[in-house]
Amino acid sequence: MVSPLKVGLAGLGTVGASVVRLIDQQREALAARCGRPIVIVAVSARSKSKNRGINLRKMRWVSDPVKLASDPGIDVFVELIGGAGNPARAAVTAAFKAGKSVVTANKALLAHHGIALAELAEKCHVALNFEAAVCGAIPTVKTLREGLAGNSITRIYGILNGTCNYILTRMAQEKLAFAECLKEAQRLGYAEANPSFDIEGHDTAQKLSILASLTFGTRVDPESIYVEGISSITPADLNAADELGYRVKLLGVAVRTEKGIEQRVHPTMVPKESAIAQVMGVTNAVTIDAEGIAPITLVGPGAGGMATASSVISDIADIARGVRATPFGRPSAQLTISRKAPMQRHEGGYYISMLAVDKPGTAATIAKRLAQQSISLESIVQRHRGPHGGDSPKRSGPVPVILITYATTEDAVRRALGAVKRDKVILGDPQLIRIEKN
Repeated sequence: MVSPLKVGLAGLGTVGASVVRLIDQQREALAARCGRPIVIVAVSARSKSKNRGINLRKMRWVSDPVKLASDPGIDVFVELIGGAGNPARAAVTAAFKAGKSVVTANKALLAHHGIALAELAEKCHVALNFEAAVCGAIPTVKTLREGLAGNSITRIYGILNGTCNYILTRMAQEKLAFAECLKEAQRLGYAEANPSFDIEGHDTAQKLSILASLTFGTRVDPESIYVEGISSITPADLNAADELGYRVKLLGVAVRTEKGIEQRVHPTMVPKESAIAQVMGVTNAVTIDAEGIAPITLVGPGAGGMATASSVISDIADIARGVRATPFGRPSAQLTISRKAPMQRHEGGYYISMLAVDKPGTAATIAKRLAQQSISLESIVQRHRGPHGGDSPKRSGPVPVILITYATTEDAVRRALGAVKRDKVILGDPQLIRIEKN
């Protein structure tokens, strides 16, 4: 009889409790698939008395997660504590030094300390598995690290935050303002009481830094990513996108360019017919462009107890089978430093919305400034506002103007719009949304 894989699990929140529950439910199937039973023998959490709806009677309780991590009675340590610092970092480090493999769902820990932890795991000849840290149940890490190991990937991009996708979906479908949709997301538990980490793009940036490392062999570094959130998006922007054949998504994008690896997070217009444009609500999606094959899009639940537990158990199962991959797809010493690429160098199409002053010469001035930067326009949409803000053939006040450019540089667009603003032919700041083609 093959001995069971003995698991020590720290963190019994929604995900941790789901892991306990799912291993119990799938006990026989896991043993058959892995060639040995998987048993949680010890756990650690803040409160021993809390009712979590799971049976912990057969498991040892260890109050200190760092002590659990180095416990001689376990083979693998599962870290579901969360946070970039201690006790999560100390516990994972202790596990490695004690010769234990680690499974974690902690994107913050990986984003800030992933390379150092990967180096230690490699030195100790143990596994560091983190499928659950990005996109919940979607097997993104294994796809990049193992499934596409023989392919040269040119671009990876995706919807990596369900909160933002839910808000943008509601805004577009129900013509609601950003603040109203955010409030509803908080009521439903999709957004935190302080939602800035999600809506300003930082959660997406942490996940993108991990995906970029797996894809392009860069060192994990969220600080090298340009980040822009969705709080400036209006229903008018979403309506215009719809009319022009686009939908707006908050995307994390990493792409290989002649100038290096460009990493960015920002609201993006994507063609309606693209796979990623069809992804609505809290669902996540990742599209991978690789040479020699058609784009691959992975879609699924990006968060939630059972979804995340599914990926955690997948990583545990790999360890039970004796599968151990280099954490970021290649030795840590070979990972390159990715410096923050100035957005001025970004090349692509742009959506530009502005309120133009309704006077002779305004259109000519805007056209002149764009031409000076060699910016060509794919389309122009101009509406005249009625006295109540609706469309009307009768002119009244500033005129909403929407421009869609052909591929150009961010620097050229910023220079042109700066000149237009100095010319005082527009009111306020123009809205700028980048366009990501298929």
